[in-house]
Amino acid sequence: MVLCISPWNFPLAIFVGQIVAALAAGNAAIAKPAEQTSLIAQRTVELLYSSGLPAGVVQLVLATGRDTEVMLLPDTRINAVVFTGSVATARQINRVLAARPDAPIVFIAETGGINAMIVDSTALPEQVVDDVIRSGFHSAGQRCSALRVLFLQEDCADPILGMLQGAMAELRVGDPAQLATDIGPVIDQSSKNRLEAHCRSLAGKARLLFRAELGADCERGYFFAPVLYEIDLLECLQEETFGPVVHVVRYRAAALDEVIQHINDSGYGLTLGVHSRVQSTADRIARGAQVGNVYINRDMVGAVVGVQPFGGRGLSGTGPKVGGPNSLKPLQSGYSAPLREIAASELERINAIKTIVPEVDRELMLGIAASFERHYAGTLALPGPTG
Repeated sequence: MVLCISPWNFPLAIFVGQIVAALAAGNAAIAKPAEQTSLIAQRTVELLYSSGLPAGVVQLVLATGRDTEVMLLPDTRINAVVFTGSVATARQINRVLAARPDAPIVFIAETGGINAMIVDSTALPEQVVDDVIRSGFHSAGQRCSALRVLFLQEDCADPILGMLQGAMAELRVGDPAQLATDIGPVIDQSSKNRLEAHCRSLAGKARLLFRAELGADCERGYFFAPVLYEIDLLECLQEETFGPVVHVVRYRAAALDEVIQHINDSGYGLTLGVHSRVQSTADRIARGAQVGNVYINRDMVGAVVGVQPFGGRGLSGTGPKVGGPNSLKPLQSGYSAPLREIAASELERINAIKTIVPEVDRELMLGIAASFERHYAGTLALPGPTG
């Protein structure tokens, strides 16, 4: 039995992904969505069952985090936990699981990060600005992979910041149902309060570079204007700020290795962006940065499943990466048992996937499992996007 705890910021994709992974590995699933997104979770489960999912293989639980901790996590019938959310919650889950008599329990977590983008003087300013806007402010900055800290080489910082402020001035914050809107609200009042508290905490430690304007329709709702600050050191930030706030740090070209070390020293390691037209510089950063995903000369959000497996290191996650060839391995029965050796009753659950994706049959599922088994300990080349 796998307990799937999903976040509010991807209430369909991550919710379904966790459930389907559990089912494909031959398990039943308990799906516990975020409290803010209970309705979409309930409707999704209804659609799964209407597609022919066998009765009882997915159980939807609408509960608070505290109730989940007290009632579900200690239950020894739960053999694995898949979680996406905050570091603090992941630590608490880990403590509860470690105290169980049947520990250790499989625990897969992805927990966000203080994600950085490094821009050197060879980067194309227009592309940098586009990617900063998308990475830092789209979705109101409410993606695990969103940009939090922009490292600009001092030689190019002023022109890029001028263009970035101009681009921010064009952002329309308002009702996301309107096509003209660029940035919608944050999830709830608590999130808005935390963002406002963070901005207050920067007084005397940061310089406000720009704050976008709120639209006329923002009086009702949890709207927070995208904001740009300049700070001296990454160490000013001790935890993730989950919203449309980007912090700028200037660096000297000769101090690039120090920048990489500061990023590593933060303890977080989810995503990193690099903008440079020098291949050796991009390679140097990618090799040195202890992060799960490195994006070069593009935005930092929107990993492609099957091409860019997504996951972090350190405080940002336990692995394995989601969407990669090793995703199902820890969820297999007994962890070490190949999927093809699971009992026939478990294979019937896998076979039920045919009712959701007709092209998938039992032999194909077993073939995929065999492929995972062959490549688990080695390196597997994934197809890359073209164009």
